[in-house]
Amino acid sequence: MLCVSRSNLYERRLKKRQQRPARYSKDDDARLLPLIRQICSERATNGYRRVTAHLNRALKEQNWRVNPKRIYRIMQANNLLLAKSGHRKPERSHTGNVVTLKPDTRWCSDGFEIRCWNREVVRVVFSLDCCDREAICWSATTGGINSIMVQDLLTESVEKRFGNTLYLPHAVEWLTDNGSCYIADSTRTFAASLGFIVCTTPVRSPESNGMAESFVKTFKRDYVHVNDLPDAMTVMGKLTEWMEDYNNWHPHKGLKMQSPREYRSSLLAINCISRDLI
Repeated sequence: MLCVSRSNLYERRLKKRQQRPARYSKDDDARLLPLIRQICSERATNGYRRVTAHLNRALKEQNWRVNPKRIYRIMQANNLLLAKSGHRKPERSHTGNVVTLKPDTRWCSDGFEIRCWNREVVRVVFSLDCCDREAICWSATTGGINSIMVQDLLTESVEKRFGNTLYLPHAVEWLTDNGSCYIADSTRTFAASLGFIVCTTPVRSPESNGMAESFVKTFKRDYVHVNDLPDAMTVMGKLTEWMEDYNNWHPHKGLKMQSPREYRSSLLAINCISRDLI
């Protein structure tokens, strides 16, 4: 008479009585959650994979290691995951490979700007190893980046990696974009005199220098945009601290979630072991 099926009504009443199963959890989740919250508060831009890497460093003394999927579940249940970006750039195919398998084979370089709250601008130029991703050397100024700054950067990078020497012990590729400070004749001549093989990316193709571009994006996201930028003097004073933190502690997916210096140390240890075996 009411045009309602008795079986359907019975099933709906039965479902109301049934309670949903509790969300899956482990006994140690309550112990991990405060540590995860602390890491998220200190490094607000890190996703669950990097949070897992930092957490495993803290738990290393206890001989305890956690899985990224578990950290993802805990962070998702407590609304600690990063918001997904809705903007997607159009894909463009690039057949070149910037990454190298051995350190000190190819270095890349680029520059970027940091705009302070008082409208001052700090311009930074850096050199990066394309194998271990370590920021070898950097220089900052409130003026423009010129060829002299790049030449000083080249000299300091060689000294940091190979000691107090004027020449490279072997040829190293120097990969940059087509900025005026890089393509200047004085810069190219000076780089070649040190033993570098000068390489530039195609015009209007920043992805060809993708490792340097990725470093700029990471550095601005994880250090610049989450700190106070009152004036140029404060920012320039903080640059060394930020760069050291990146080199020592920033996990990389391409480095098996190790920091650049951790990965470099592991490579050197493997090379030493292989030489002893030979």
